[in-house]
Amino acid sequence: MQRAQTGYRQYTDFDLAWIQFLIRLRVTGMPMLKMKQFSDLRQKGESTITARKELLEEHYKDVLGKIEELELNAHKIEEKIAHYKKLETVENQQS
Repeated sequence: MQRAQTGYRQYTDFDLAWIQFLIRLRVTGMPMLKMKQFSDLRQKGESTITARKELLEEHYKDVLGKIEELELNAHKIEEKIAHYKKLETVENQQS
């Protein structure tokens, strides 16, 4: 990252892509400690490719588990909504 004559930081497309990736990791629940670990590995260069891949694979499994849990919970909420709609229909018929 460079600075302009005014002192403001100038981000490259590469810098912005890295920041966006870090944000994506955070939004998907990667702990800051793991993000730091990933960043440190990245700075060490190509010798850490396997370690970085493994760290991302572990996080990916965690994300898929969260998605599965969210889908199950969404389905249960959907069932409850259907239940209440059925109760409303019965109530409206009795009125």
